[in-house]
Formats: sequence, C-alpha cells, structure tokens
Amino acid sequence: MKIATYNVNSINARMPVLLRWLEETQPDVACLQELKAPQENFPEQALLDAGYNAIWHGQKSWNGVAILTRNRSISEVRHALPGDEEDSQSRYIEAIVDGVTIACLYLPNGNPAPGPKFDYKLAWLDRFKAHAAELLATGNPVILTGDYNIIPTETDVYKPERWVDDALFRPETREAFQQLLAQGWTDAIRHLHPTETIYTFWDYFRNAYGRDAGLRIDHFLLSPDLVAKLEAAGVDKNVRGWEKSSDHGPVWIKLKD
Repeated sequence: MKIATYNVNSINARMPVLLRWLEETQPDVACLQELKAPQENFPEQALLDAGYNAIWHGQKSWNGVAILTRNRSISEVRHALPGDEEDSQSRYIEAIVDGVTIACLYLPNGNPAPGPKFDYKLAWLDRFKAHAAELLATGNPVILTGDYNIIPTETDVYKPERWVDDALFRPETREAFQQLLAQGWTDAIRHLHPTETIYTFWDYFRNAYGRDAGLRIDHFLLSPDLVAKLEAAGVDKNVRGWEKSSDHGPVWIKLKD
C-alpha cells in the first residue's frame, strides 16, 4: 500500500498539478490538506474520473482536509478532532482504509507567537495528543499524517537560527511532537532516513525551492505494528517545481500489504 500526504494549497486552483501527480505516482491513498474550498465545491467528479473515491471536510476560503483512495475500501470515522465542540475549523478527518485507521490533519500554523493563534495551536496539539493516545490504545494499525506545521529538529530546517521565534519551531511546539513520539509513534521518514536533509515545504519567496531552503513539516507517524511493514518513504520534490504548484511537495510511504 502506497500512502501519500499533500498540502495542495487550494485544491481547485491546483487541480492540473494534483491530477498529474496522481496519474504519475498512483498512490493507493492520498491525504490532502488546505483544500480552501467549501464542502459543496470539492471536485469530487474530477477525482472519480481519475479513479479516486474521496471523503472530505471543506471550509470556505481556509483549511479543509480530504482522504482519497484508489481501489481501496474507505469508511469515514470522524471529520473533526475530539475535545472542543466549538472548534469550527476543518483540520482533521479520520477513516478506515482496508483495516488501517488513517488520520489526515492540518495542524494550525500558530503565528504570530506568542499570541492567540499560538495558544490555539498548543490547545489543538493537546487535543491531538489525547486522541492519538486513545488511537494507540486500541491496538489497531494507525497512521497519523498531514501538514503538522512542526519543524521537529534543527536537521529539518534550512538555517534553523532564523526560525527560533517562529511558531513552527518554538520549544513548546517541538516538545509536543516529542511527546507524541514518546507515546509510541514512529516518524516514518526519520526511521528510514535518520540523518538525511529532507524538506517537504519551500516558500514561494526568495527562490527557496531553487536554493533548497526548505522545511520538513509534513509527517507520517506510525503505530508500532506498522513499523515492520514500512518499506520506503520519500518526498516527490520535483512536483514542487511544476508550474502553479503548491509550496509543499507530496510525501509518501510504502507499506507491505
């Protein structure tokens, strides 16, 4: 099973790029973030024509998450992160795909920090950690993937000294990621590529992609029983260089069925 995560940065604006990537790489499951489309404007038919079923949770102008599957059964579990019934932001969707629980998330950016947006990010992380622990306790195979908006370590960012005050790299944010790992989750990319420079995001400004001045903020966390099934993991970096592409590159893993 090949599973990918991709922050598309507006699904309708990026459809040519998304469809080309799906055709060229054919993931069995694709988790998308930052749809920037209300529920009724999701391009379901175009994806069906490309061979993908979808479940999604949209939001006008901002956020939005979706899970696509190709020739795989999918059953939605929830389309909101538990813990705050008043949170209306579309940042989480969870499904079961061929017996594997897959959570697709778009974690808050949190800037400027400190401030209300950073407080919301930390509160969201607390809710996410609590739910992640519950998922782990089920003993079922689980994948938590998406745009975490977290730079875990200095290895994961070009010139880390420039990011010390950013919400993606602040100590509180990095500590929350380490707390997730301490629950028993495995960072798939770092499990297979412990020291390699790997980025998943390159800003549109200052020729960041051309200079490879990036960040690793899109992650796969695997439950313990899936680690032995992990065969490969990587980033489709070339997609970031396509015309009118997202500022993220797709990230993927391959698991033994």
